[in-house]
Amino acid sequence: MKIQPIYDLIVIGGGINGAGIAADAAGRGLAVLLCEQNDLANATSSASSKLIHGGLRYLEYYDFSLVKSALRERKILYKTAPHLVKPMRFVVPYVNTIRSFWFIRLGLYLYDLLGASFIFKRSKAISLKPTTDNPLKRTLRKGFIYTDCFVDDARLVISNALRAKQYGAQIATRVKCVKAQRMQDYWQVHLQDCLSNEHYVVKAKALVNAAGPWVNAVIDNVLHLPSKNKIRLVKGSHIIVPKLHNREQAYVLQHKDARIVFVIPYLNQFSLIGTTDMDYQGNPAEVQINHQEKEYLCDIVSEYFHHPLKSEQIVDAWSGVRPLLDDSSANLSAINRGYKIEVQLDDKKSLPLINVFGGKLTTYRLLSEKVVDTLCPFFPQAKSAWTAKRALPGGDLPERDFRLFLETLSQKYPWLPSFLLMRYAQTYGTLTYELLTGVNCVDDLGRDFGHGLYEKEIKYLIEQEWAKTADDILLRRSKLGFLMTADEKDKVRQWVDLTINQLHRIEPSSHSGRNKPNHQTNEYRD
Repeated sequence: MKIQPIYDLIVIGGGINGAGIAADAAGRGLAVLLCEQNDLANATSSASSKLIHGGLRYLEYYDFSLVKSALRERKILYKTAPHLVKPMRFVVPYVNTIRSFWFIRLGLYLYDLLGASFIFKRSKAISLKPTTDNPLKRTLRKGFIYTDCFVDDARLVISNALRAKQYGAQIATRVKCVKAQRMQDYWQVHLQDCLSNEHYVVKAKALVNAAGPWVNAVIDNVLHLPSKNKIRLVKGSHIIVPKLHNREQAYVLQHKDARIVFVIPYLNQFSLIGTTDMDYQGNPAEVQINHQEKEYLCDIVSEYFHHPLKSEQIVDAWSGVRPLLDDSSANLSAINRGYKIEVQLDDKKSLPLINVFGGKLTTYRLLSEKVVDTLCPFFPQAKSAWTAKRALPGGDLPERDFRLFLETLSQKYPWLPSFLLMRYAQTYGTLTYELLTGVNCVDDLGRDFGHGLYEKEIKYLIEQEWAKTADDILLRRSKLGFLMTADEKDKVRQWVDLTINQLHRIEPSSHSGRNKPNHQTNEYRD
């Protein structure tokens, strides 16, 4: 019987932090397994405001260190994932009853100073002229404009998982960690395949709990270990409405409760509005937007925009649970958005466990690097930090120039419709070449399920990006579910289910062989 090798590291959680840690560790030469009980980016990491930003409002709480590190990461992510991270201008209409004019101007000056980059346009005060394309109320005559970045959050997670796979990591989706305990020389980790209900046991030298909103649940129910840290679950909801204006810029609206709400252009046809802030109790997987949140977001838009927004105009919505460090703050907006890396060792000062608390999308790479740096003393073979200067999969654009890349693609695939060329470029970057391998005309893409979602792309997502359901494809990997009718989505669902079943019949043990442990050679099989 073959003996299952011991993994250097098992990562629990397939959100942005878990995927980032797995990628960093695999790139340093560690043998890594990542297990996620659902799909990658299934929860908080696909329910964000889609922004890579420094957190302008954190300056109000004098959190200069967090803002500076986040702005540094903004620059790094723009350079390493230029197909996913897009600079965007943000307009802040001025209302004198909330924050003073000079208070905002000083904050934006500090924001530019802490960002210290020539890549992004600097902030300035502007006049809000009442032109026909200005969606704001005519009473709003001045404001500010500054730069941050927009990102496809779920695809950022997928890109990190792909990076981990490139360096030999195994990505196990729909695989839940049900128990983990220290033995004499290794962690013994019990896994459950959530699709087949099969149980497996694997070994590891180190364990990272990056379960996001479930981090304390893993500590209490899987590890059965004490912890000094707790998270506070804070619910944030967003709504999608038909686009409120034709400008490329986003708007930052100040509410009378001192919170801010973003209105962001989304998928060319919509405006994305959010977010709310409220304490949450219960299962993070069951979080949903409520009527009060919808009214809250509509009301603030109506205060600023010329045409009032009604809840009946909402075409979709989502909620996510942010796992924030519990600092007992009464003000939800003031809760620290940083992170805590908790290290636990056994009596022999070996077999490390790292619990990750908090964090934000923008600083995931830095968090991941620090987690792996913390593990390196236990792995003498580990290489040095590397992710700050290497492009994410698909991000190695010629001269890091998206427009030049788009021109190159259009020359190579002149038969590809322009809207599809743009979507492929923004979604897959240079991986578009891999997606279109063997394709010489539109007919080679196979059946079109609507809005340019062809069989070829679906197969690619199933075979290369761990997609196992229609929602994996429509909601997280492509976002085309926001554009499709119910009938179109049903046809995708039927085709995906049939294809997945066929793959399992043809290759029952290897369909997801790169995605989860090699169960057939595991000496600890239950």
